[in-house]
Amino acid sequence: MPIILASSAAVVVIVVLMIVIFGRGNVPEITNDDPYEAIEEPVETPVVEETPEPPPEIDNTPVYHPDQTWAIYWYLCGSDLETRGGFATSDLEEMLQVSPLPENITVIIEAGGARQWQNGIEPNSNSRFIYDSDGYRLIEQLPSANMGDKDTLEAFLRFCTENYPADNQVVVFWNHGGGSVSGVIFDERYGFSSLTLPQIRQAFEAVTPPSHDNPPFELVTLDACLMSTIDMAATLNGYSRWMVASQELVPACGWDYHGFLQALADEPGMSGMQLGMAICDSFYADCLTHGRADDITISLIDLTVIDNLLSAYADIGAESLFSACNDITFFGEYGRAARKSISFGGNNAWDGYTNMVDLGDLVRNAEGLLPEYGNALLEALDECVVYMMNGPLRKNATGLSFYYSYNSDYDDLRSFISRTEDSPFHWFYDYNITGELSDEGARYVESLMREYSRPMEITRRTIPSSEEFDLEGYPLRHTSTGDAVLELDPAIVNALSGIYCYIAYFDIDNEIILLLGRVNNFNADWERGVFSDTFDGMWGCIDDTLVFMELTEIGDDYLLYSIPVKLNGEEHSLSVSYSYATGEYEILGARRGIDDNGMADRITRSLEPGDVIEPLHYVLFDMDDYDEEFTIMAVESLVVTENTRFHIEDMGDGYFIYIYEMVDLQNNSYLSEPAAFLVEDGLIYLLELDMS
Repeated sequence: MPIILASSAAVVVIVVLMIVIFGRGNVPEITNDDPYEAIEEPVETPVVEETPEPPPEIDNTPVYHPDQTWAIYWYLCGSDLETRGGFATSDLEEMLQVSPLPENITVIIEAGGARQWQNGIEPNSNSRFIYDSDGYRLIEQLPSANMGDKDTLEAFLRFCTENYPADNQVVVFWNHGGGSVSGVIFDERYGFSSLTLPQIRQAFEAVTPPSHDNPPFELVTLDACLMSTIDMAATLNGYSRWMVASQELVPACGWDYHGFLQALADEPGMSGMQLGMAICDSFYADCLTHGRADDITISLIDLTVIDNLLSAYADIGAESLFSACNDITFFGEYGRAARKSISFGGNNAWDGYTNMVDLGDLVRNAEGLLPEYGNALLEALDECVVYMMNGPLRKNATGLSFYYSYNSDYDDLRSFISRTEDSPFHWFYDYNITGELSDEGARYVESLMREYSRPMEITRRTIPSSEEFDLEGYPLRHTSTGDAVLELDPAIVNALSGIYCYIAYFDIDNEIILLLGRVNNFNADWERGVFSDTFDGMWGCIDDTLVFMELTEIGDDYLLYSIPVKLNGEEHSLSVSYSYATGEYEILGARRGIDDNGMADRITRSLEPGDVIEPLHYVLFDMDDYDEEFTIMAVESLVVTENTRFHIEDMGDGYFIYIYEMVDLQNNSYLSEPAAFLVEDGLIYLLELDMS
């Protein structure tokens, strides 16, 4: 559309009020042959001290053969997944399809944690079952106990290892997951309390000592969301040879228990690595069958070499902390690298924050920021992650996640610090979020300087805040070609972790502001600090209904959006992808967000004909009240048909506001002054506003 400069007084008051009201966002055999034996004359021979033979090396590499025994200890917390959808029952039924089991394979199950079971399991008890060559049967009925409590896990592990030991012991955690902070196993009957990583470690420690050379468990697998993290791997260090888990949200169909158990039954002489690969392969194939493979991940981790990765992880943490203490602008560059990287589980205001980001992807995006240890970490990561199956929207995921505070929530950070092993990243994030390096933090940096032989002077500068730059209502420049340009001094750019834009529609007649979304529709030159709009009057719709949409990820060949809706009366987020290759949008499904316990929902709902969708918008009604806040509400509704789709559509005539959002290093949000556009008869007019 042609763009024409014009002026209008009609929206001046509305826009000024928009600034005031909307600017509150926070948003790792000696031989001793005697050379003198043939000499007859006695000679004086030198005294040579014999070098003792070294002790023989002990080879702890396990030997796998068809007669070895396998025991799988399945910790099955049904929770609301069973109550709402019978998904635990489905996986038990998948297991029973492997019939009969060979005599050398035994599955022990503890089932509990659900208010209702779809297969007749007693919900007011914890039930233990066995599945072996004699079939499936109940072996013990226990009083109800919180499966999100370490004592319950400890009792189960002790029962299994004492009564059903095997050459190869496997532990399966089945339930929800919440990443490094919230852990795994959220018991519906006990307020969705969960097992934290320290509690998992304590339960294992109470049952058996760790051994790096000969771990007591062959494989630990977590059929739960977000648990393929470096912290989870560290938790299992010394207890298992292998770990299988997902970085991303896991569809409710979960692991394919028929698929990998049948593979084991067919080839019981396999190794834990081969069993882990069978879990990965069958999971991906099952997700394809259910139409849920687009954004899945699953990784097989070699825990026998995890020490190398943990060391490299500590090194990049130290390098990051040193860099930030030397120059606080490092925080801004690091934050922008994190926001460009693949993250998992949402990490936006509507979906909630898991604060889990791909380890390898962030290090790759931080190229140049980590010159000393970045490559070493990528090499250690590649050694540790031996197998992956990623969907097309997660093809660049590298297998393990780590914590990055996207929301700068200090309470969440404190929980992370208390539940993970000591790391320089603890103080790096503390400095980033609080804006200053504390005395305790300075002492920690000094200890690191001694450890790394890194003499340096700690600047301890306070991170710049908005007060220094007066970012709220930051002025824009209008160009002769009709662009609204944000120009920032390099000092300001260094204090920011991201820039976005909000677009809103103004119903002038009814004095209503309808916020349309948060995206990145602008041209960006970070080096020069110049950002110019690309407003074209187009926006996202489901069928013919405008939606609020937030850009959540920019991939190499795709975009991901989150759209808040009510689906049949319940709040969900629709996930929508855009493919650069095809130019097509696809609605991937609907999910609930992260709950207050940090639990991620793994039930993805496909849209079905007859579903009622009410897109949720942020609406401002009272333009005269400076204290009025936006109301989240449904404006329109639509009924899903077989042809329902998401697409970009011309919004037609009307007044629109374009505002740049600047996000600082503590995730505080500041809004520029607005640019106002009038779209009329196919033309876009950039309106000159009197902001005095």
